[in-house]
Amino acid sequence: MGLLDNLKAKLEPAKGKVTDLAQQHGDKIDRGLDKVARTVDEKTKGKYSDRIQTGTGKAKGAMDRLAHKDAYGTDGSGGAPGGTPGGTPPAGTPPAS
Repeated sequence: MGLLDNLKAKLEPAKGKVTDLAQQHGDKIDRGLDKVARTVDEKTKGKYSDRIQTGTGKAKGAMDRLAHKDAYGTDGSGGAPGGTPGGTPPAGTPPAS
């Protein structure tokens, strides 16, 4: 077992806990992110507003993916057949007739 495999095995329980917390407290996390973004924007006098909004959006997106992981499948495939997002069949698979 390689170093990466060991690391994945050790982090798996934490990943489940983070997912549970994101599901339970997603609304609080969103409000907290908005509050921090507002505070930082005020402190920087709007100089980095676009970057702050981009970062906040990415953080919310990551949190949403964690919170809704079970709804989309555990392999990150979006729950789509064939293991790819949007239901696109894997390459080399003939289309269903």
